Amino acid sequence: MAIDKEAVKEHIRGLIIALGENPDREGLKDTPDRVARMYEEVFEGIGYTNHEIAQMFHKTFEDELEFQEGHQDVVVVKDIDIFSYCEHHLALMYDMKVTVAYIPNGKVIGLSKIARIADMVSKRLQLQERIGTDIAEIISEVTGSPDVAVMIEGCHSCMSARGIKKSNAKTYTTTLRGRFQTDVNLQMRIR
Repeated sequence: MAIDKEAVKEHIRGLIIALGENPDREGLKDTPDRVARMYEEVFEGIGYTNHEIAQMFHKTFEDELEFQEGHQDVVVVKDIDIFSYCEHHLALMYDMKVTVAYIPNGKVIGLSKIARIADMVSKRLQLQERIGTDIAEIISEVTGSPDVAVMIEGCHSCMSARGIKKSNAKTYTTTLRGRFQTDVNLQMRIR
């Protein structure tokens, strides 16, 4: 479903009025249109299911890498920068760093696709916990590997700029699937 830019413009104009501002003053008259265009970009992921995102970035390469006893071939991509918007306050989640790891199961995904998946998943109204779950689900679908881990570190403006106002607070979430759930050695390799 595409974002309804006309409805966004109408509602942003109404929000500006509700905040006690004049939507026709010079600095605000084009704001509804700017916000609608921004929302179209930053919420692009809303229009796609996890399966559709997996299909979009389904570029893999056949490989002989496999998990074997005594060998632990793991692909890890760290420090993927993303941002998202909290579904509870529509507040920015920022300075987010994502780590994605998986054990190849006969094929590997193009490394840039891992970052693209993380980016697309974040372009929804989200919870940090769900971002990790969604990324893990998509990586597992694309690679055919049940062994996936996603770690996310992020700051939330709903905690730093309002409410409790703890500007240094960071939130860490970990999503573990397959062997990452029980194998402490694998868990240590992604930290």
